Amino acid sequence: MAGTGKGAVFEDLLPLMADKLGGEGLMKELCSGFQLLMDKDKGVITLDSLRRNSKLLGLQDLKEDELVSMMKEGDFDGDGALNQMEFCVLMFRLSPELMEESWFLLEEAMEGELKNNNARY
Repeated sequence: MAGTGKGAVFEDLLPLMADKLGGEGLMKELCSGFQLLMDKDKGVITLDSLRRNSKLLGLQDLKEDELVSMMKEGDFDGDGALNQMEFCVLMFRLSPELMEESWFLLEEAMEGELKNNNARY
């Protein structure tokens, strides 16, 4: 279990989803989640669209301050909304287990790439 802020606790399902769906399948699911939460007119997740649509993803028990915190934590460019990339990064950041696994996979991929580059020269 992981928390998103004061009081809210959710079960971290991303690692399970990643195991079942693989990396590409997980990204498709995250993109689908983004589509459910976004403001259809603006093409981004706003605080209002998050409030309205959060129950579609089982987040209906989050309090206003928790929703605001999620938006602030994910809003890297400071425009007050989450684009698809910001949303996906936020979902990974809220999943400590998946973050650890992602770092491991990134390191593994980088080592493989270095070996390939060294073999060419």
